[in-house]
Amino acid sequence: MTTQAQLRNRYAREAVTTASPAKLVTMLYDRLLKDLHDAETGLGAHDVPKSHACLTHAQDILWEFHSTLDTSVWAEGENLKRIYEWAIDMLVQANLEKNIRRVVDVREVLEPLAAAWHEVADQGITGER
Repeated sequence: MTTQAQLRNRYAREAVTTASPAKLVTMLYDRLLKDLHDAETGLGAHDVPKSHACLTHAQDILWEFHSTLDTSVWAEGENLKRIYEWAIDMLVQANLEKNIRRVVDVREVLEPLAAAWHEVADQGITGER
């Protein structure tokens, strides 16, 4: 018998494997922002394990964005890489210091990027040939 959790996992797997590249980016940004929100909540509640898990997962997503960004096709790519590097550094510091303000600062910078990617995905603008 299939459980609800198994059905959700199967749906999520299928959604990822059939998504366009732009949609995959938006899905990662959504998860990144969720991690940041959950880290803020965890830090506010002094829940160290929860905040640590969320902050390290957010860093993993940012490293993925950083490592897959092709700066040869977009002149501003280097600036975006620097934003990712700054965000990673801020999240490392937030985790070490248990500093919620650093997480908020990162989230406030990344939210407009997430919104821009959603707009790109919604309009079908991907730059693919």
